[in-house]
Order: sequence, then C-alpha cells, then structure tokens
Amino acid sequence: MSEKKKEFLADEMETLRRLRDELRVRLHLAAADVRDRFEALEKKWQHLEAKLELLAKESREAGVDVQEAAKLLAEELREGYQRVKQLV
Repeated sequence: MSEKKKEFLADEMETLRRLRDELRVRLHLAAADVRDRFEALEKKWQHLEAKLELLAKESREAGVDVQEAAKLLAEELREGYQRVKQLV
C-alpha cells in the first residue's frame, strides 16, 4: 500500500476516533433512539478496525480489496456519526 494511502487511512481513523470520543461524552444525555443508532455504528466501527488489522497483515495485492472496503465503511461511519451528532 502506498504511503499516501496509509496516511489517508491513518488520518481517517484519527478523525473518526475524535468524533467517536466526542459522541461518547455527549451520549449520556441522548434519547434511547439516538443510543440505538450509535450502537449500530459501534458494530460498524469494530468491523472497520478488524478490516484495518487485516489490511496490515495482508499482502499488498490482497490488501487493495480490503482497503477499498475499509474506505467505504469509514465514509459510512463518518456520515452516521455526523447524523448522531446532529441529534445529540
């Protein structure tokens, strides 16, 4: 995987970590339906982390498919976290 792609994923993960941490602080005030949405996102977060771990272990050729899947999931998570953030 190219250095640029690694940097993108690292930046993406850091952005998602910060947003995730901020939401955790604010969630205790949120309604139950917002909590349910967040919990669904948490499952996707765990899936993303697992994919990134796999990406680190896979060969460069095999990692491309995993990388694309991780990128799409990261984008989906960002949108979901932003929706939850607006509701909190």
